[in-house]
Amino acid sequence: MSEVNVAVLGCGTVGSQVVRLLQEQSSELAARAGAHLNLIGVAVRNVAAAREVEISPALLTQDATALISRADIVIELIGGIEPARTYILEAFAAGASVVTGNKALLAAHGPELYEAAARANVDLYYEAAVAGAVPVVYGLRESLSGDQITAVLGIVNGTTNYILDEMTTKGLTFEAALAQAQALGYAEADPTADVEGYDAAAKCAILASLAFHSRVCLDDVHVQGIRHITAEDIASATRAGFVVKLIATARRRPKGIEAFVAPALVPTNHPLAGVHGPFNAVVIEAEAADRLMFYGRGAGGAPTASAVLSDVVAAAAHRVDGGHAPRELIYADLPVLSPGATISSFQVQLLVHDEVGVLTEVTGIFARHGVSIGSVWQEEAPGEKHATAHSHLVVRTHAATQSDLQATIEELTQAEFVAGVHSVIRVEES
Repeated sequence: MSEVNVAVLGCGTVGSQVVRLLQEQSSELAARAGAHLNLIGVAVRNVAAAREVEISPALLTQDATALISRADIVIELIGGIEPARTYILEAFAAGASVVTGNKALLAAHGPELYEAAARANVDLYYEAAVAGAVPVVYGLRESLSGDQITAVLGIVNGTTNYILDEMTTKGLTFEAALAQAQALGYAEADPTADVEGYDAAAKCAILASLAFHSRVCLDDVHVQGIRHITAEDIASATRAGFVVKLIATARRRPKGIEAFVAPALVPTNHPLAGVHGPFNAVVIEAEAADRLMFYGRGAGGAPTASAVLSDVVAAAAHRVDGGHAPRELIYADLPVLSPGATISSFQVQLLVHDEVGVLTEVTGIFARHGVSIGSVWQEEAPGEKHATAHSHLVVRTHAATQSDLQATIEELTQAEFVAGVHSVIRVEES
């Protein structure tokens, strides 16, 4: 083939940068792909709308289906479930390979799309769906295909990392840090998908599926966001030598796969502790390779376009020389553990009556539910006076199941000597 016809669906922040780079770097991309990448059109909702880059009106169309029918490769950057799902299936039916950055669609309908691509004998690439420019999908699908992955932990949402970082470094409240993120364009006007952890959960499902060769969907991922994280939680973590991060975690356990997204106390010597601002990072732990870290810009037009175009070059090279992208591998078929069966260390902050014997009662409750205590100390929160009828206890546990910890918390909240359970947060090991 002397040229490969490429269609782009969507021309927002990422789509416009993909179009720009396809045009500006045409000769270099052709050299890498083995054929000229011929941009045949860009499907948009409104051809008259203002664009971030200059695009010839002749390339713009509202008829995505007609555009797809003429393409060898379709780049889907619309987002959401529909009409993106329908367009991708149309592309496969027409014999076109697809490059997408649509994490929500893959997390919800990944198996359907993988099977449709296999039936049509075409490629499905999705590097841009997780962590923007960071090549973690390629790392799991190809670079580590000869190893056994034991865990994947990541900061995969730049908005929440920026918010928590501002709370840590500048002492901002959650509300103030969120407002700042929105002003800078890191957070949407409606930040629910980010701050409630849903965006990270979709990426967690994709990473878990790749790492453990089993189907993990969005509904399998237990999700806890960061709205409840307070300035005092951040300050307490800092005093103890930790930082608070929203971590997407996928681990292989003897009985199945853990998959959850939750805030965690990360020790300052952990690789993820030094990830600042809107950056993303993913740590992969493997039997032979040990610990690897992928780090970089997880969002933004140009960084994400970089990941899209790497997939386009690979898909185009397959059209020219033969070969295919790695197919979905689900040979392991491991079960996904329920949220209650997930295992972690925890830190629990309590306000208890300052009386003789209370500490014994508290530790007894933990023991009754099989939760081993690693350490207990009394911490005076800023503004507290020594002369008080209550004590602020911090309990850090050894590894325990979520269900045992939850049963412990429920009994603590009902105990007469406990004035309140202030916070419960996971603790990541170094």
